[in-house]
Amino acid sequence: MFQRNIRRVVLLAALFSVACGGPQTKPAKQGERDFDRVKDSGPTAPVNMLATPEPTPVREPIGPAGNKTPYKVRGVTYHVRNAVKGYKERGKASWYGTKFHGRRTANGEIYNMYAMSAAHKTLPLPSYAKVTNLDNGRSIIVRINDRGPFVHGRIIDLSYTAAQKLGYVDKGVARVEVEALDPNSLPPVTETLLAGDLTGGLPQDASIRLPENTFLQVGAYSNPAQAEKVRARLAAAIDYPVSVSPVDRSGKQFYRVRIGPISQQRALANARETVQKSQLGDPQVVYE
Repeated sequence: MFQRNIRRVVLLAALFSVACGGPQTKPAKQGERDFDRVKDSGPTAPVNMLATPEPTPVREPIGPAGNKTPYKVRGVTYHVRNAVKGYKERGKASWYGTKFHGRRTANGEIYNMYAMSAAHKTLPLPSYAKVTNLDNGRSIIVRINDRGPFVHGRIIDLSYTAAQKLGYVDKGVARVEVEALDPNSLPPVTETLLAGDLTGGLPQDASIRLPENTFLQVGAYSNPAQAEKVRARLAAAIDYPVSVSPVDRSGKQFYRVRIGPISQQRALANARETVQKSQLGDPQVVYE
């Protein structure tokens, strides 16, 4: 395999950590292989993902998750853009696969190399962009939910599937043009949800399916009465189950308020927006 862009996930976790639980990169234990020395690759056997639908761009809320600015990686300081309108850039695109598959992205979601996603150094998370391979003219739409690539000259890191659809998965790097989609020109998440069927589902091409047992954790409270109060407020405003579950942390008991499980990315974004509008903070994505 060609040389991959190796991002320092431990540093990113410190910069962008937003969830209590889920896959995390930890220092290697004795006898374990250092994560930074693991080479990235595609699936053991090639998988034809050309029929994968592109995400339907929607106007998603931009929260603090993954958007800390400025931030520094390998001695270089980056500033997250306040807006995406007008952003267009040409440069090299790489892609990432099995090494990061199932691990947390910069905004707390789980990286799925079979989804149409991407990593960018400065666009707000989440964002949508049109990416065009300048060598063959192919274009795709991706949802940006991660940071990188932190290699000079590379402007975007695509998922395995996105790179395959652009025709460079075997080459590793391609010349591309990246054009961000103006959120003000996109429909809000709620309108996209209403476009689903009567069961509350979404069109198959309108959302990314989440890993099983994906939840939004609103908070962990020492007072069970406070946790129940928050649960009741959310239950009245949201269509997904809201539960309170006790957890022991360092000998102290806390009561977690969680929404879910949630199966679709758009539904998760809509639930997060509801929590924020209810002024209950910025919920974190957790996987159990």
